Amino acid sequence: MKLLKKFIIGIVVIVALIYLVAIPYIHSEAKKFSPSKTALLVLKGSELEVDYSSPSKKGRVIFGELVPFGKIWRTGANEPTTFTTTQAIHIIDKTLPPGKYSLWTIPNKDSWQVIFNTKIPDWGVTRVDGNQTTHESKHDYLIVEVPVKKLKEPVEDLAIQFEIVKENQQTLDFLSLAWDSTKIMVPIYK
Repeated sequence: MKLLKKFIIGIVVIVALIYLVAIPYIHSEAKKFSPSKTALLVLKGSELEVDYSSPSKKGRVIFGELVPFGKIWRTGANEPTTFTTTQAIHIIDKTLPPGKYSLWTIPNKDSWQVIFNTKIPDWGVTRVDGNQTTHESKHDYLIVEVPVKKLKEPVEDLAIQFEIVKENQQTLDFLSLAWDSTKIMVPIYK
């Protein structure tokens, strides 16, 4: 009986060490390869912020291979990308209330779905299978679809930023994502 008790305690200690030491160490090492970045925009009194980790292309084909078409992607590396707004904004024709959201995407060849989700998980993928996301669709607050633009020159590091475009004497604001030879632009209105 004492031997069984020692065995169980040993197993509990090993599992605790894995979760308390090994996994945080692996996460910190992963961040060295995909550094954290932030994009900011002040839009008519509302502050918008995107926090993400930026992986590199490193000669790989990104969309359709490393990031499969038609599957949910945590949109970056490490922790899920977050999108914060201090006031209500409009994403295309839908209203997004103030708050902090996890940002997920479903890439496809010609268009992407962009998802603002009210739940922000710790890592974004399961600890056992790094290809399985922790996205929960029941927490999706807003989903929009945007077309893909093909770039002439590939982008080495994932870049998520805000872009201001002047068109026909009008200023338009976009959340853009560019990596490899793909770019998407999500219209934002106050």
